[in-house]
Amino acid sequence: MRKILAVVGLLAIVSCNSNKAVTGSKDIYSLENLSRMSSEDISRNYPQSNMEEGVDEFEEGTETKPYSILFPETEDEVLITWQTEEKKKVSSINYSGEGKWTTADGIKVGMSLDELNKLNAKPVSFYGFGWDYSGAVDWNGGKLAKSGIGVFLETKKDIPNKFYGDKIIKASKEEIDALELQVGSVMLMNEVN
Repeated sequence: MRKILAVVGLLAIVSCNSNKAVTGSKDIYSLENLSRMSSEDISRNYPQSNMEEGVDEFEEGTETKPYSILFPETEDEVLITWQTEEKKKVSSINYSGEGKWTTADGIKVGMSLDELNKLNAKPVSFYGFGWDYSGAVDWNGGKLAKSGIGVFLETKKDIPNKFYGDKIIKASKEEIDALELQVGSVMLMNEVN
């Protein structure tokens, strides 16, 4: 009987702690790990983050949500929006710095389009530039299609007119390669519960 109670107690502790990150965890800079935390968990696990909080409009101004910014004005700056005022569940995480953050699959800002295609195990498509969802990636049913991860591409090259607009870009591999596209920002969306 004691063994059963000990096992049940251990399972309860593990299940309670499995959603929480700890400062020493190798996944401390994983966006998925961060997405499982409440604001209180974040304060405890990232005491050096200089967290800023507030309320603002998101989703093209259609929703007002509470938010937190970790590591403001650094390469590790992360914007977190919350599902409710209590800040218990993350709605989304946005990251566009070239700091430490990555996804569980290894997506990081600055990654090349070729590297992204390899992670997806299938070539991605992307939307044109010059609008609200500039360079948004379509996973085309690849490995990352159900990951909840959104990626936005960017380039430092001059962008030809055919690469602008709210449309999936149709261009030759040579034209796309010439842009030297890379991951410019990463968004993780949590399911609303």
